[in-house]
Amino acid sequence: MVAVEYRIDRRSGVPAFQQIVQQTKQALRLGVLVPGDRLPTAKEVSETSAVNPNTTLKAYRELEREGLVEPRPGQGTFVRRTLGHPETGTDSPLYGELVAWMSKAAGAGLEQEDVAALVASALEKQYATGTTAVAGGTTTRSTGE
Repeated sequence: MVAVEYRIDRRSGVPAFQQIVQQTKQALRLGVLVPGDRLPTAKEVSETSAVNPNTTLKAYRELEREGLVEPRPGQGTFVRRTLGHPETGTDSPLYGELVAWMSKAAGAGLEQEDVAALVASALEKQYATGTTAVAGGTTTRSTGE
């Protein structure tokens, strides 16, 4: 059973291998993929997404360099570690609140592009300054640098 199916948007301007990397990271953040899971083979990705198997292998090498996956000769490529936090799963209260908000936005007549623009703006405002608002106050975030 394949836990993730890649969807390649050829009109996005983002190279297919980067889309595979991004979608794998998203699956790791959301808990769709967990340590020990096997990623689909390059052949499987080629068949479902119409990308060259070498494109998938390039993406998997990038994920390996980041320490997220490991190849096992003759067995496949397996997840080594997750990027998720308990709050990022689709069963978390935050996810439920986000779904409810998006439903409200759709009910107000906003289209997907409108919602994406609002979310992008809020993300930039919340995280770009190096501070995170917390219940009426502000706390400094560590950037790891």
